[in-house]
Amino acid sequence: MAPSAARHSPLNPLAGRRTPPFEGGRSMRSKTSLYRARATAIGGRVGGAASADGRLRVRLDDPADPVGRGTNPEQLFAAAYAACFLSALRRAAAEEGVAIAPDGNVTAEVSLSDDADAALSVDLSIDLAGLDDAVAARLVAAAHARCPYSKAMRGDARVDVRIV
Repeated sequence: MAPSAARHSPLNPLAGRRTPPFEGGRSMRSKTSLYRARATAIGGRVGGAASADGRLRVRLDDPADPVGRGTNPEQLFAAAYAACFLSALRRAAAEEGVAIAPDGNVTAEVSLSDDADAALSVDLSIDLAGLDDAVAARLVAAAHARCPYSKAMRGDARVDVRIV
């Protein structure tokens, strides 16, 4: 495939593109960040997205398109929220000396409202089979208090918007 064809491949809309350079300098975020991720999207909901480090490169499609082969922002958010919440849950359990079964899991269902606000809502289903109900409830409450995605959904996350 010619280099120009690879750059414009519909299967990889970001092929051959570089994300804008990371701008140095100190910010409030850099003082307290455990990890910082950077991703660039092109084409919106029907396009692609890639992380600056090259580990993530996805095609995005409209979820209403029956032939679309890509994922969508809601699926990505659901997967990230579920993974983050399960990590927070395991950490809370470890702090209490409680073992969560290896098959313990979290499923996140993300809904995008169809009103003018286009707000997200999330339903989390947590499977902690084998744990006492009171212990499970305590761990879930602790995980919900510490999970960064839960905090963001409560409005505690800062969003910086700038035009580059």
